[in-house]
Amino acid sequence: MPQMERAEWLNLNGTWEFAETQDNNDEQFLTAETFPDTITVPFCRESRLSGLQRTGFMKNVWYRRTFAIPADWKSPRIRLNIGACDWITRVWINGTFIGRHRGGNVAFGFDITEALKPGKNTVVIHAFDDTPSGLQPLGKQSNREKSYAIFYTRTTGIWQTVWLEGLGDAYLSDFHIIPDPDRSRILIQAEVDGPSQGLTLLAQAEAAGKTVGQDETAADWRNIHLTLDLNEKRLWSLDDPFLYDLVLTLKRGGQVIDQVKSYFGLRKVSIQGAAILINDQPIFQRLVLDQGFYPDGVWTAPSDEALKRDIELSKAVGFNGARLHQKVFEPRFLYWADRLGYLVWGEYPSFGANYGNPVVNVPITQEWVEIVRRDRNHPSIIGWCPFNETPPEAGEIQRMVIPLTRALDPTRPVIETSGWTHTLADPEVLDAHDYNQNPVTFRQKWDDYFTALPIPARYAPSSQGLPFFISEYGGIGWFEAKDRESWGYGNNPKTLEEFYERYAGLTNAQLDNRNLFGFCYTQLTDVEQEKNGIYQYDRTPKFDAEKLRVINSRKAAYEENPPIEVRKITPSWKVLVGAVPDGEQAKEWRYVLNPPGGSWTTLDYDDSAWNRGRAGFGRKEGWENRIRTPWTGKDIWLRQKFEYDGSPFDTGALVTHYDNATEVYVNGEKIWSREGWNNNYEGFQVTEALHQVLRQGTNVIAIHCHQDEGGQYIDAALLIGEAK
Repeated sequence: MPQMERAEWLNLNGTWEFAETQDNNDEQFLTAETFPDTITVPFCRESRLSGLQRTGFMKNVWYRRTFAIPADWKSPRIRLNIGACDWITRVWINGTFIGRHRGGNVAFGFDITEALKPGKNTVVIHAFDDTPSGLQPLGKQSNREKSYAIFYTRTTGIWQTVWLEGLGDAYLSDFHIIPDPDRSRILIQAEVDGPSQGLTLLAQAEAAGKTVGQDETAADWRNIHLTLDLNEKRLWSLDDPFLYDLVLTLKRGGQVIDQVKSYFGLRKVSIQGAAILINDQPIFQRLVLDQGFYPDGVWTAPSDEALKRDIELSKAVGFNGARLHQKVFEPRFLYWADRLGYLVWGEYPSFGANYGNPVVNVPITQEWVEIVRRDRNHPSIIGWCPFNETPPEAGEIQRMVIPLTRALDPTRPVIETSGWTHTLADPEVLDAHDYNQNPVTFRQKWDDYFTALPIPARYAPSSQGLPFFISEYGGIGWFEAKDRESWGYGNNPKTLEEFYERYAGLTNAQLDNRNLFGFCYTQLTDVEQEKNGIYQYDRTPKFDAEKLRVINSRKAAYEENPPIEVRKITPSWKVLVGAVPDGEQAKEWRYVLNPPGGSWTTLDYDDSAWNRGRAGFGRKEGWENRIRTPWTGKDIWLRQKFEYDGSPFDTGALVTHYDNATEVYVNGEKIWSREGWNNNYEGFQVTEALHQVLRQGTNVIAIHCHQDEGGQYIDAALLIGEAK
């Protein structure tokens, strides 16, 4: 581990004996004289680098090899570490069962001292992985036999480094570094495994080979606290990713019992108003979606250099960070992000679990705790994102995991789930996914979003006053038309110039919006059939890196005028026309699915022959619980009469969730229209229009919604009120 390095360690990667079986009760390989295959660890059986490249489903995989403890090791305890193994892992040493771990994404290990013998020892590792079960998270691993859509080749069993480590009779089992740049210091919370009587812990920070801070305290169990005041202050930043060296030494009397080498960066992340600040500066986060797949290693990079190169390729086109998407990245990747000055959001591979089954809640929560504890000392990580595009039934686990994450690491913002279902009552950051390929309507939508009126919480969680970014956009396909297995979002540009024009239009819309703290383009590289990367799957170029760098690195409005001071206005609303969230105030609509002709938007129009139905109208994934009247065609026309008592108002809002292009009329006059779509209820300013068209007594609202692609949905409310 680059952040927890000990002097005595032995890498066990390389050739192992290997076997696989679908029979969960078949344990012959605990005692078998020979295994049928060999495999190269740490590469999964599905990968080319494993030597096997077997991509079909397999529930059980077995590994065996021998090893000897180096003769010059002086450590009294030996630990076997496994960087990651998907999904339930069991370990035996010389026939003795050592331990079990559940979770496929994070390092774990076992003390094997008592099972060792002089000379040659044998380790057997078994992994159980039932991908289609719905009982385990998969990330982007396909739950079908082959890859499809946004899901790719699976990873079964060991996929990160296996190594031995020499430990003291007591040793540091964990430590948390909390930077405090304002006071030129770091705080350390540490834990000790083993007898702690008489132990002291010495922490020493170094810069350029000289000591710049140290502290010593009694090492009592897991309640150890140190403060290192630094006499040389140098912040970690994108331009200067300076890292201090750190040495932690456990002593008993004058004897060194355990020693760990590490490092840290002096930087802080904070939220002020609707801005995320890094070292008190509004750094615009120019992120790219990085899925961490490799054509030869699948989830495992072929080399340490490959991890470093991915960051260098990203920076070459003007990105300054990444969403590490649906995968827990290797610690060595995070080391290079720390070293090279690269911002990352840590994410859990949350796809694949059936959140309607509460059985999944405990293993996901337990593993997420392990992930945060493993990675929270990396200065490159500037936020956590435990879930992505979750269904409504994931709300329960999200409401458990988010406060737990904040407690484990109070130094970083946490996004409840990227895109889609937000259920948290007190979010601190919000985001959206938008693959609209039209730069004009894309810009209009997000300009509108931040001028939208604050609407009651029953319609949608309010993002007013919260940091916000579009955490997935673009995904522009670029591949040969004859390649029918491949895809990207929207229609492929016909020329390179058309690609650059669309890319610049979508990106500039965000750089020009001071209310966005960043963007995240989909994606860094092609992955199997999804060919919308900046680079090919093998990391060769697709585009002119300099052209993209100029587009991405242009100064953002957020950097010049961040939304640090946000004035919240909450009108007192009265419902004239109710939407689904308004309950009994949502009245029946008249509707037709063919062009009505005539003056269908006016009050006097005869709609008695129209159908009757309640909103919402449509067919849209994730919104099934809001749909009262199915609508599966291209167009729908709606009318509803309502009463207005003539009372004065200074604010008028149309609240609508529309998908796609929509026009809204009151008493025959158009009061609002938009191309594109949104993915939740939003409040749009229509005060001036309502002042002109509303009349005391009976009025009519008329709506036309046209669906272009994907799901369709239309619902609307009309509100008037007075600003407080």
